[in-house]
Amino acid sequence: MILPIIIAGGSGTRLWPLSRQLHPKQFLPFMGDNSLLQDTLRRLAGEDYNEPWLICNEAHRFLAAEQLREMQIKGQIFLEPEGRNTAPAIAIAALQAIHQYEDALLLVLPADHVIQDVAAFQKTLQEAKSLAEKGMLVTFGVTPLHAETGYGYIHKGEALADNSFKIKDFVEKPDAKKALLYVNSGEYLWNSGMFMFRASQYIEELKKFEPLMVSSCEQALSRAVRDHDFIRLHAETFKACPSDSIDYALMEKTSHAAVIELNAGWSDLGSWSALWELHSHDAEGNAVQGDVVLDKVNNSLIHAEHRLVAAVGVDNVVIVETKDAVLVVAKDQVQRVKSIVDKIKQDDRHEHLLHREVYRPWGRFDSIDSGYRYQVKRITVKPGASLSMQMHYHRAEHWVVVSGTARVTCGDRTFLITENQSTYIPVGEIHALENPGKVPLELIEVQSGDYLGEDDIVRFKDVYGRVSEKATV
Repeated sequence: MILPIIIAGGSGTRLWPLSRQLHPKQFLPFMGDNSLLQDTLRRLAGEDYNEPWLICNEAHRFLAAEQLREMQIKGQIFLEPEGRNTAPAIAIAALQAIHQYEDALLLVLPADHVIQDVAAFQKTLQEAKSLAEKGMLVTFGVTPLHAETGYGYIHKGEALADNSFKIKDFVEKPDAKKALLYVNSGEYLWNSGMFMFRASQYIEELKKFEPLMVSSCEQALSRAVRDHDFIRLHAETFKACPSDSIDYALMEKTSHAAVIELNAGWSDLGSWSALWELHSHDAEGNAVQGDVVLDKVNNSLIHAEHRLVAAVGVDNVVIVETKDAVLVVAKDQVQRVKSIVDKIKQDDRHEHLLHREVYRPWGRFDSIDSGYRYQVKRITVKPGASLSMQMHYHRAEHWVVVSGTARVTCGDRTFLITENQSTYIPVGEIHALENPGKVPLELIEVQSGDYLGEDDIVRFKDVYGRVSEKATV
């Protein structure tokens, strides 16, 4: 049996403004109705695979749990208090696999990749399995389709089987000239960041080159706490762990590394141009999603989420519209989107963090309007869900029910309000909101006060384990 380990800790800044720090690309649907994470999990259905394990950032825990729940998957979710790159994340999974199963064959996959030919992917996995069972640390190298500068490359060495090789060298992202030389030589593969090996073999090899990393991970796991659906790694110990990728920490150093060639319509979806390549195109080469009107536009990607987007007389551009941001970038400059995100951070803005519409374990809220001393939100609470028992130091709230029924606790009173009814929550009053009904609860919340930040919350009781998250102002 193969134990899938899904690495879901990335931020996907090059796909801003859709991908945000608190709602990154692996949790978003780019290629259909399912998120990239859910598509990754669907490729692993069948009796050959154990229930998957996810490793993700603590800030994304409810997104991960909800997407597994939607697919009726009960795999374990390991929470990193801080990202330490791929080598420690995989070490955590390997150590747990040794403890839980004595050993296991691990299939390590990023959560944000696209595989178009699932049958070819599955066939390659079976070929990799035979190598991994012989003690090899196998990585998957993708047959290059063009001279891509956004990927690292693997230089093939001595052949081991029909399409598997020892690894001569790992190469960083090259410039265009070198990338063309690599592709024309036929000796190089794109580095996919996917792996298969025995858990015990990974730990044994990692101890040779990064003993401190292994010992730190052992301590972080031994002091971990199970919290509902999550395994919370010990924060202080894990943060002290050396940070490194599996390539640098192990694969470039071990004598047991092998690469197997993969030709399955793979993409890491690392940029808007990569998404344009994957989408179907109209007669002018445009990939269009949403309410879009074009005139004399060619070879472009236009993505509209909430309003009409019109474009005239432009070529090779990317236009992405969301509720709170619009991106316009030349298609050959999409790798520089990250610099825009960096500037947004430097200006102390919030658009890099989250969307106007924010998802929570109980539902979501949309920040409709805001100004001096006020903010308006549309709140949706899922049937049977509830917000925490909480209070605010700096703001009062008015709630108006649009549809459904709300059970409100305000001080020592608990009561129901329904459509077109409202209630008032004074500053400093302990309160809670619950949807006791069978349909979503929709309400408008008007906040007023001298500080309206999301961190002005003191939680007293919370079914999602957030009681310790206190206000900081």
